[in-house]
Amino acid sequence: MLLAAVLSGCTGTGFPDASGTPGSPASEGGGASGGGSSAHGTSPLADPDGTRPGLAVLSSAKDKATARTLISKVSTKGRGPKTGYDRDEFGYAWMDTADGVPLARNGCDTRNDLLKRDGQNLQFRKGSDCVVVSMTLYDPYTAKDIAWKKSEAAEVQIDHVVPLSYAWQMGAARWDEKKRQRLANDVLNLLPVSGPTNSAKRDSGPASWLPPSKPIRCSYAVRFAQVALKYDLPVTTADKHAMLEQCGA
Repeated sequence: MLLAAVLSGCTGTGFPDASGTPGSPASEGGGASGGGSSAHGTSPLADPDGTRPGLAVLSSAKDKATARTLISKVSTKGRGPKTGYDRDEFGYAWMDTADGVPLARNGCDTRNDLLKRDGQNLQFRKGSDCVVVSMTLYDPYTAKDIAWKKSEAAEVQIDHVVPLSYAWQMGAARWDEKKRQRLANDVLNLLPVSGPTNSAKRDSGPASWLPPSKPIRCSYAVRFAQVALKYDLPVTTADKHAMLEQCGA
């Protein structure tokens, strides 16, 4: 969950903008390209692979019913010990070589892929179409815009929706290394958000921590469930109850 240093020297991502066509790179101090489909992100129900920007609020009764159905499919078990956990067990931070997840091996590290996916008014390091040096980010967790610059990198961190330590305690300790690397770098499990907010979350499940912005909590629960289902990862009974509760159960 903690911020890793932004890797440099990445080029040639061809990452799509909101229209589905590659965004044109902008040099530091130069022009900018938009990275999000809307100011407030994408419904998690419409984005099952996590490749579209942000996380939008689920507000309709129909969407919340669909959300509860999805969450109900997540299995439960007790949280195991943290013994043996280390971030390195999930590969080095923001590796571009975690095969089997979207955007892998595109020439740009995972962190910058996420900044490009969710940021608006993107500006890139001169000579690069990978390294983001400034942007505007709508943070779904706080419902606030963040004017971010690379010189103040810690103001935006990449949250693992299902924290890696949590996953370790719920079964990832028994996974092979490649599956752990996929979880750590899967864009479905990753959101750029306020740094202080992400730090406050630590390795909590939904029963212990939820985004400060109440309207986004059902969407957050859905995304947590999507990751858990994709990786056949159980959650605690308390966490599942909290997830259902956010969507009206």
